[in-house]
Amino acid sequence: MKHLLDTASLSREDAIGILDIAEEMTLVSEREVKKLPVLRGRTVVNLFFEDSTRTRLSFEAAAKRLSADVLNFSAKGSSVSKGESLQDTIQTISAMGADAIVVRHSGAGTAHRLAHTGWIDVPVVNAGDGTHEHPTQALLDAFTLRRALAGVPASGPVTGGPRGQGLDGAKVAIVGDILHSRVARSNVHLLARLGADVHLIAPPTLLPWGVEDWPVTVHYDFDSALSAEDFAAVMMLRVQHERMHESFFPNEREYARLWGLSAARLAKLPESTFIMHPGPMNRGFEISAAAADSPRALVLDQVENGVSVRMAVLYRLLTGQEETND
Repeated sequence: MKHLLDTASLSREDAIGILDIAEEMTLVSEREVKKLPVLRGRTVVNLFFEDSTRTRLSFEAAAKRLSADVLNFSAKGSSVSKGESLQDTIQTISAMGADAIVVRHSGAGTAHRLAHTGWIDVPVVNAGDGTHEHPTQALLDAFTLRRALAGVPASGPVTGGPRGQGLDGAKVAIVGDILHSRVARSNVHLLARLGADVHLIAPPTLLPWGVEDWPVTVHYDFDSALSAEDFAAVMMLRVQHERMHESFFPNEREYARLWGLSAARLAKLPESTFIMHPGPMNRGFEISAAAADSPRALVLDQVENGVSVRMAVLYRLLTGQEETND
């Protein structure tokens, strides 16, 4: 495994391997000194051409907990604003001694381009490319759900736990703006590869072309889907207004009424159903405060687990090992 560019090409074996390494990485947070020396002397570059809080900080924390040096690049205020090309930017950063590059870019396929053009010869991690994919988000979602279904706490020492397991038979609903969501695309591929039964719930205008060929069941009515299916988890998505250049629904109030996870819909869900959201959340729009703050909500667990999963990804790519020896 040279790069992590998407989940579409990630095998079940590799996915479970990363999740199992992440289980070991959670133990680091229990230490007095929250670090492992495994990447000492290595340099990880966070190359972000789009704004980000959770993903950038999570990758930075992950690299530092593995004792790597971190260089953070932001397109704002850089030579990119002066017209420097992507190739020159990448090769300049590579010349500074980068051992791995984490890239987020508005252009779909940018991570693939960096990995395969020959501009650099280091592992590339896709931290989100346009509306294409966001593989580490899907991995942390799967990690969080796997733990929750196994009754394992968000973090801390685990004996046995869900190691080696997929998500076979788990019924997962992804609700909202599927069309513009790279998180949804990555989750569809990964959850299906891990054996989950994936359902998409959205208005027709927010579903991508060709969705009928995806390994999913599509619903157009939220209430009907909740009545007909017994979901292990419901993952709400943010409506991405910044990627919309036309009207996809009448107004925000109408969207919240038909597609939001309101307190009333939350009350209809089985007590065993978990609530997920990749963030950032728009409370009162796609998700109510009651749902976001519910004891069944895994939102903060997703954030916490993101560090462990990204530690596992960097460890796997930079050492080539499938388990730690620490």
